[in-house]
Amino acid sequence: MAFGRAGSVSLASQLFGRDPAASLALLRACWPHAVGKEIARRTEILAVRGRTLLVRVPDPGWQKVLHRMEPAILAGLRSLAAELAPVRLGFSQGVVADTPAVARPTPHPAPGALPAEVKAAATAIDDDELRARFLSAAALYLETRRHHA
Repeated sequence: MAFGRAGSVSLASQLFGRDPAASLALLRACWPHAVGKEIARRTEILAVRGRTLLVRVPDPGWQKVLHRMEPAILAGLRSLAAELAPVRLGFSQGVVADTPAVARPTPHPAPGALPAEVKAAATAIDDDELRARFLSAAALYLETRRHHA
């Protein structure tokens, strides 16, 4: 289910890798699919520091649970975000922001206007919500890039 590769760099890296904010947004979108909606609802992605994804957890118990799950979580993120995935998790304890885990993306330029390579990569994403987020983010990125070119 990883975003398709073009040469040696993944499509995820091509679309989201140049901008740290875009990379973080991609990881936030992938998080519920890597950990499940219940865990995603009880955690919050804060930042990426180097190759470490900083996650806020409500208490030491949740930190322990996620620490035990770290290899599976990292593998899930890697399957979705390719080389943009972190190699380790870091934790911060505190009040987790009440963010909807299943927010629908705001529609942007129609996916029909996307390059065939992007649409082909999207077909490999099994989850309907993640596929829609990917297409929306790719369309927004490409539209923004056109305006800045």
